[in-house]
Amino acid sequence: MKRAVVLLAILGLLTLPAAAQQKVTVYTTLFEPTARLVFAEFEKDTGIRVEWVRLSSGEAVARLDAERNNPQASIWFGGVGLNHIEAKQKGLTEPYVSPNIENIPAQFRDPDHYWTGIYVGPLTFISNTERLKELGIDPPTSWADLLNPKLKGEIQMANPGTSGTAYNVVATLVQLWGEDEAFEYLAKLHQNIQQYTRSGNAPNTAVAIGEVAVGIGYAHDQLTVLTQGYPVVITAPEEGTGYEIASISLVKGGPEPEAARKLYDWALTERAAKLYASTNVVPIIDVPLVEGAISLSEVNVIDQDDVWAAAERERLVDRWMNEIYRSR
Repeated sequence: MKRAVVLLAILGLLTLPAAAQQKVTVYTTLFEPTARLVFAEFEKDTGIRVEWVRLSSGEAVARLDAERNNPQASIWFGGVGLNHIEAKQKGLTEPYVSPNIENIPAQFRDPDHYWTGIYVGPLTFISNTERLKELGIDPPTSWADLLNPKLKGEIQMANPGTSGTAYNVVATLVQLWGEDEAFEYLAKLHQNIQQYTRSGNAPNTAVAIGEVAVGIGYAHDQLTVLTQGYPVVITAPEEGTGYEIASISLVKGGPEPEAARKLYDWALTERAAKLYASTNVVPIIDVPLVEGAISLSEVNVIDQDDVWAAAERERLVDRWMNEIYRSR
């Protein structure tokens, strides 16, 4: 009997490391309903419990930087690719070559294997058709249209300091027109901005309920509002627009490396891609899309340089804060 008790105790000790791996801590920039769906399905498939915190892309980089000496998360899931590049440049993430890496074309992943894209989405405008009718104007189809005096106080976009979506807007305009011309435009646009929100998805809600007429964001987030029956329409700027490569990265020195790698591998499967597609995004892996999903081929996208944009982020955000935001 005594021998059996000792044997059970030994077996219990041997299982402790395995049990410790049955949890993974995630910082995610996915839309919350998408995060709930994706992580619940991963838990079903693997038995690994996911503890996640939702942060905007800018907040995720700031949190990882603050915790660099004592990482609290093991993987960053979702978020604008240029912010993942910034995290790499700051030494906050680590390389990993997934066995599923060949599912993702080279242009949508880091050549040094620090981050990998999972879906793409263009920057577009969402407009409340009822509000526009009251204002007597058509939905905007160009960046220039957003400067219409009738839209004063009728536009929302996020703050580039906290939102990867909004910084993507700034970086897009700089690449489209050059820095000084882009900031001249942003100063004019500022006159029509009702609020700069913390996250890139918030303007969509404001437009849906008619708080403002127009929001700037990603097409897939806007499509979610459209499919919920709100009186909205989605349009793209004819001059050219940027896009996100929503990505995943392993946190350098994260507490659950084995479980994080399992989530990373799973994220690059067709099974996961079908889940992403069900939430209105356009996965990089070729799977059927929901009706209304807007791919990059359907809009005029710029020749986007995310490596440049990531390297210039702090400087451009500082300029935006000093010249645009603080002038309110």
